[in-house]
Amino acid sequence: MKLVTYKDKRGNTSIGWLKNDGIIDMPKADSRLPNNMLSFIDDHELYFKIIKDNNLEQIDAHYRLSDVQLLAPLPNPRSFRDYIGFEQHMLNASKSFGHTVGPAWYDMPIFYFTNHHGVYGPEDEIQRPKGETKLDIELEMAVVIGKRGKDIKTENADDYIFGYTVFNDWTARAIQKHEMTVPLGPHKGKDFANAIGPCIVTKDEFEQYRCGISREIHPEHLAMPKTTDGRFDLKMTSRINGKTICEGNYKTVHWTFPQMMERASENNVTLMPGDILGSGTVGWGSLIENNFTVHRPLEPGDVVELEIEGIGVLRNTVI
Repeated sequence: MKLVTYKDKRGNTSIGWLKNDGIIDMPKADSRLPNNMLSFIDDHELYFKIIKDNNLEQIDAHYRLSDVQLLAPLPNPRSFRDYIGFEQHMLNASKSFGHTVGPAWYDMPIFYFTNHHGVYGPEDEIQRPKGETKLDIELEMAVVIGKRGKDIKTENADDYIFGYTVFNDWTARAIQKHEMTVPLGPHKGKDFANAIGPCIVTKDEFEQYRCGISREIHPEHLAMPKTTDGRFDLKMTSRINGKTICEGNYKTVHWTFPQMMERASENNVTLMPGDILGSGTVGWGSLIENNFTVHRPLEPGDVVELEIEGIGVLRNTVI
């Protein structure tokens, strides 16, 4: 299922799932279903059973997509971690910043906590931070946690996954470059906007894309990942003002979501339903990797589209 949060013409907010070019509203389909995504995720096993037992996926859509405004599918995640999962991005960005990849990156998936209140959805306007001169995008996929757990092992992590969405980790590179001279990691340069959407695709729909590792994708100059679990053959594309900037694939990821979940939950740390983990940027999925030669830093009026096969297009405009 492709789950969405939306606003109708009367300004009412609800949730539902996509059907062709329309939306089936959950509370309208069955009064036992909730009208917000976090509540649905919390008890999704019960709610999916209601949908299946009552054959609700077969009913007619309540709204046309053209008659509603899609919002961030999960506007209020309980927490938001972002990782650096792709080696090619790590190599490119490190070179642009004038340093080398630390050996620890190959030992464990590295993450930071980003702003789980600064969540934007499809078609939302993204305000460029005051004084920022190198506004950038990051083409990522994100996983939504569906079940509470701690000390989760990689081989069991799939049981805790609810679904996947497109993630644009908007980044203020000028701010970031200055603040990261202090070895604490990114903070204010990542604080202002996290865009997700247009929907959350439930994990069952991703089984058709599951794959292993190809030497063509991981040439010998790149370190081989430690596991094939959790990889999907999914095209990832970014466009700015209609021009294609990056064409990548999620299967090139080095650290997978199951490995990230093990790292985040180890040492008695609890992951909660509605937590989000970002994959990190696919190789060449940000402008800093080419030192802004493939495209100038983003300016007001620029329209950014991130697309991931099987999920859809996340579109935002810079103001």
